[in-house]
Formats: sequence, C-alpha cells, structure tokens
Amino acid sequence: MILLSHEHDDLPVADGGVMRTHWFRPAGEGRFPGLLLFSEIYQVTDPIRRLAAFFAGHGYVVAVPEVYHEHEAPGTVLRYDAAGTDRGNALKFAKPVAAFDADARRALDALEAHPACNGRLGTIGVCLGGHLAYRAALDPRVSAAALFYPTDIHSGTLGEGRRDDSLVRMAELRAETLFVWGRQDPHVPFTGREAIRARLEAVGATYGWHEVNAQHAFLRDEGPRYDPALFVAATGWALALFDRVLR
Repeated sequence: MILLSHEHDDLPVADGGVMRTHWFRPAGEGRFPGLLLFSEIYQVTDPIRRLAAFFAGHGYVVAVPEVYHEHEAPGTVLRYDAAGTDRGNALKFAKPVAAFDADARRALDALEAHPACNGRLGTIGVCLGGHLAYRAALDPRVSAAALFYPTDIHSGTLGEGRRDDSLVRMAELRAETLFVWGRQDPHVPFTGREAIRARLEAVGATYGWHEVNAQHAFLRDEGPRYDPALFVAATGWALALFDRVLR
C-alpha cells in the first residue's frame, strides 16, 4: 500500500503556539480507523516515522504529535545521544501533566476530524509515549491502546513536580489495552510492572499483557537494543488488537 509521507499540520494550541502533528495514511480513496501515536522523549525521529508508516501501511490513519512543542521549534528532533537524552528527560519533567493531556485531546480532535479517518480511534506509544498513549486512552472516544514499555506509570513521576495521577485514574480506563514490557528494562522493574498489573486487576480493566526478554527500546530499529524478531511479534499483537476492536 503506497503511503503519503512528510505530511504535517501545525495545530493551534491553547498557549497560542502550534503543535506540529505528522500524518501517515494509506494513499487513495477510503476512510480508515485512526491511531494517535506518541513518540519517545526524542520526538519524531526516523524510527518513529518508520513505526508510524508501518501501522499506516496496515490501513490506519496515524497522527504523531511533537510532544515538546512548547519548548522546541516545530520539526525539532533530539538525537539518540547523551545530550538528546538529557534534554528529553528534562522536558518530560518540566511539562505539566495537564499540558500533556490537553495535547492528547487536541490531537484526538484533529484525528477524529481528518477526512480519511472513519472516527474509530486508538492510541499507541513507546517509552514516554506509552505513558502518554495510556493517558490519552482515558478519553472515552478511544477504544483500544497499545503501550510499549511505558515509563513512569508505576512511579507516578511524569510531568512537572513528578506527581502524576495515572495509576489512580486507571479506574476510568474503558479502552481495551495492550501492555508489552521488556524484562531487562531498568526503567520499569519487576516491582513496577507488578504494581501496574495489580491496579489493572483491581479496577477490572480489559487488557492484554506480554513480558519478553528484552531491554528498553527494543522496538527502536536503530541501535544495539533493537530486536527484529520481537518487533514482529509485538507489533503483531498490536495489529491484532486494533484490527479486532477498531474494524
């Protein structure tokens, strides 16, 4: 399926600025389910573009917002190096959680209104983006979410002040949700994963759960932690969820 790439909108946001949002979708006529994809702390890197194109190629309209638009110029991509990591982590804790949530609502509004979207919505994310995709899935318009090694949910440390309410709000979750973790991921240890799963059980969430032998960022097709076999398996679990729930 041919993809339209390098398409973006600068969506106006409440602070008077814009949130650049990248679109990936099947070419030609038709309307498709929509996926809101949240990136790692590095924003819309080449691996994130390829991940978005992968899902678009399976028949979805994929929107990818730049998560640090208040702090970085449109189109800014942080490098996978020490400086980029430090900058991305600093901004993760500088931005208020309410601002992350407002971005999700704005992006979902745009996705729902996109002429190629049929109104069925899901979310997907990796690392920081997994946490943001989880919070976006608290929106009742979202029916399914695929979360890959989402950080900070177990510790409640997202955003300004490092005090988010993600675990508390899990009782609001109505979307069917897929969690995929790497057992060797130092960012979400066994105790953290167990805390999240216990909370899911306590609130009666509808969810899938996979733990694999992998490091953090094993989906990123750049660098030594990439695991191509697990990429195939994990994205297959996500596609099965989206195909079943959104089609």
